[in-house]
Amino acid sequence: MRRGTSGINALIAVDKPLGMTSHDVVARVRRSLAERRVGHAGTLDPDASGVLVVGVGQGTRLMGLLTSERKGYVGLVVFGSETETDDAEGKVTRTAEVPDWAWDEHAVRERLAAIEGPCMQVPPAYSAISVNGVRSYARARAGETVELDARPVTVHSASLAAIQDVDGHPGWLCAFEVSKGCYIRAIARDLGRACGSAAHLAGLRRTSSGSISLSSCVTLEELERDGAGVLASSALDPAACVGAPIRSLSEADLADASCGKHLSLGSVSVEEGGRVCLVAGDKLYGVWTRRGDELVSSTNFPAGISGVRR
Repeated sequence: MRRGTSGINALIAVDKPLGMTSHDVVARVRRSLAERRVGHAGTLDPDASGVLVVGVGQGTRLMGLLTSERKGYVGLVVFGSETETDDAEGKVTRTAEVPDWAWDEHAVRERLAAIEGPCMQVPPAYSAISVNGVRSYARARAGETVELDARPVTVHSASLAAIQDVDGHPGWLCAFEVSKGCYIRAIARDLGRACGSAAHLAGLRRTSSGSISLSSCVTLEELERDGAGVLASSALDPAACVGAPIRSLSEADLADASCGKHLSLGSVSVEEGGRVCLVAGDKLYGVWTRRGDELVSSTNFPAGISGVRR
């Protein structure tokens, strides 16, 4: 075993605390599991908490394959001011009067229902989107005027949980389910403008990422206390997270797959070009692709990623 590797190959979901970067979480997981190969999927800002999917060992190679087209959030949209970052961390750039109806639950629910569906969204200037090789937030912090192109996103649902009084201004506590790449900060900004006012995001918690919810999460304190022992009950099912049908492997199949030999499709039902999870026992050994009546090598995990439940 190489220096700095623990032999752990798994996926876990961490309930990221407020005030930490996603990289901070990765560093804590590395120390807790004595494993240097740790990565995350779906960055969360320091002032956001909730579901952060973390790959350990060969699980890091699954990060780009996870089915996370939909993400769920609970956010507090506060009216009366807009900020340079579109959240409470940024400098106020504009203030505006707030319409009286922003305190009315029925009117607010109608307004939220109106934003559901596909739309073109301009991401926040303070985002990790790369502009000519430089992160947008780096350009904005350097004083540059950043103008990002609008991108297609979908707001699958937007509902009101409560209206709160935030220093005399209405704060809409909302639940959102959105497509990958959609910024809740931008939704807050655009809601303010659409209401003839100004708004920003004052708090955010990710409640789900694809099929992974808060109920699947462990805390950093649990990881630091129990180390690898927490994986026995809390490791995510890697095949379920990929969201592709399973092809069970015999010992002979596993030997062929490890050499990259084509495998028969068997009884797996998947469209041409679709992905298939190769599974033996409780481990995921590969995510392969259908070509005709065969499966061809795409991504392999020689040691197997633990946690498959069938």
